[in-house]
Amino acid sequence: MMEISVIVPLFNEADNIPANFQKMIAALSLTGQAFEIIAVDDGSTDESADRIKRLAAEDARVRYVGYARNAGRGKAIRTGIKAARGRYILTIDCDLSYSEEYLTVMYQLLRDNPPVDFVIGSPYLHDGGTENVPFLRLLISKLGNIILSSAMRGRVKTSTGILRGYKGDMVRSLDLESDGKEIHLEILSKALASGFVPIEFPAVLRSRRQGRSKFKFKTTAFSHLVFSFFERPALLFGLFGLMLIGAGILIGMYIIYLWQMQTLNPNRPLMTLMVLLFVSGLQVILFGFLGTQIVNLRKEIYKIQRNQFRLQETIRTPETVLPEKGIVTERPETIAR
Repeated sequence: MMEISVIVPLFNEADNIPANFQKMIAALSLTGQAFEIIAVDDGSTDESADRIKRLAAEDARVRYVGYARNAGRGKAIRTGIKAARGRYILTIDCDLSYSEEYLTVMYQLLRDNPPVDFVIGSPYLHDGGTENVPFLRLLISKLGNIILSSAMRGRVKTSTGILRGYKGDMVRSLDLESDGKEIHLEILSKALASGFVPIEFPAVLRSRRQGRSKFKFKTTAFSHLVFSFFERPALLFGLFGLMLIGAGILIGMYIIYLWQMQTLNPNRPLMTLMVLLFVSGLQVILFGFLGTQIVNLRKEIYKIQRNQFRLQETIRTPETVLPEKGIVTERPETIAR
């Protein structure tokens, strides 16, 4: 079985492909293990596909997987996971905004720590950091990860980064659906809910040197806020409900003040408004409690899916895994899973 599979999702990265893939090959060669680099072309419109195919023809350790229409990073990573044959599956950006040296770091962390199921590179840990990242993008990233970390009860500091390593059986057992960048949040949420163990390690995030960034603030921010809401509904419902109750308390105090000053006008609907705010606040908080129970039920389903996958892996015989319709791979092979 292949030891290491590296998934590199890319879209219009022709300028970065030749040099950066050679850097990744050089770094992985230091492990002394069999490896493959799966370049997943997410419907590029430049020369990316041709350059990857040339590399694949020259070096059997590079594999091309692609499809015609741009669908998003999530689709690319899911496609790469299906094509991967490695015992360990690593993901990294084609522009090497995280150094290729972290590939060996992730492999060693997974190999040398049996209880750990996946690792995450974080620029927000001590000894991590950033280099030449635009201030606005860095600020958005930090704020977003603080919110997401709170939604996940502080179990990880960096929820959105691509620099990750997984045990192959672990990530294959997850039923992934996302097509966009929220794929990282989906993997993290389902992995934690299933009882898998993560560790973070410090990493340095650098600004890309060539090519154009694919970051889209509105789309990314919206998807991350929605994820936070679904991951911990009590966070939103509870806060909003407390605000309503707080407003009701303030109005109640104002009513008492007017009563003491003997200026209370019984024709004003202050009492009705106070009661409505109290009742609405309690209802919103109860909605948050109900949402939390649904989230807990969903997590139990993930655990059942994990156990079902393990059972299937135990009893089934090696089978041929075919690519999805519309996906082309340079080397279709029989994958023992």
